[in-house]
Amino acid sequence: MSTSPADRNILSTPSSDEPRSAKPSFARRLLRSARSLPVLVAFVVLALVVFLAIFAPWLGTTDPIAIDPGSRFASSSAVHWFGSDAFGRDVYSRLLHGARVSLIVGLGATFASVLLGLVIGVFAGYFPRVDAVVMRVMDGVMAIPSILLAIALVSLTGATLVTVLVAIIVPEIPRVVRLVRSVILNVRSEAYVEAAILLGTPMWRMLTRHMVPNTVAPLIVQGTFIFASAILTEATLSFLGAGLPSEIPSWGNMMADGRTYFQLYPGLVLYPGIVLALTLLSSNIIGDVLRDLLDPKMAKRT
Repeated sequence: MSTSPADRNILSTPSSDEPRSAKPSFARRLLRSARSLPVLVAFVVLALVVFLAIFAPWLGTTDPIAIDPGSRFASSSAVHWFGSDAFGRDVYSRLLHGARVSLIVGLGATFASVLLGLVIGVFAGYFPRVDAVVMRVMDGVMAIPSILLAIALVSLTGATLVTVLVAIIVPEIPRVVRLVRSVILNVRSEAYVEAAILLGTPMWRMLTRHMVPNTVAPLIVQGTFIFASAILTEATLSFLGAGLPSEIPSWGNMMADGRTYFQLYPGLVLYPGIVLALTLLSSNIIGDVLRDLLDPKMAKRT
């Protein structure tokens, strides 16, 4: 029996009841990326560091600042799992409590710099007159090397956790501002945004519903890199003697205290150095994965 062209068109047209191929969700694409061995190891390492930092007091540690002259440079044993340093302080305890300091610095610097950079960047991108002044200030801050600016701020105000956080946050703000400003400028030139402006949409609604949501994905990616940069900057400042006081257990302080005895007791530097390197590497790998997943051009390939 022959069919007419109209019947063939009906037969070839997919019905609305047939399932359509939907785009994989972000969670599914993230799980698919986590199947890669480097990405999986990065998630495990970073989760382990967070776990050790949170539960450090309950993982067989002692007082990380307790000095015991009779146990100077003790070797690994049931009492001192990773040995002790020049003051008899337990290296294992200082290593775990140092993770707390690094996470506080990393998360605090990330949250503050992203929040301040978002506010400044939105106003700079939306108001041309504000943009001319703000971006010149940001360019001036970015012209100064971040580590030198941090050392200068700590030297002027004193070495405390708050001042170290401020010294790390200030150089990171201009980078966030430039990122947010570029996103706002791109969104502001879209046709639907210009139409909303012509229709008299209030500014606050324009920002909260159309502009600021577009900055979330880039800020998440940028936040992962700020997190790693903040931890590294704190360790660098402490290693140079311009960071936290030496008695505070941080990975930078541990490496600074142990560098004099590195040839005789290399573990004093290697233990915190290895943990620091693995943490930074894991954070950067996760940041690369999030960038690929949140970037629309890269997401089409996943």
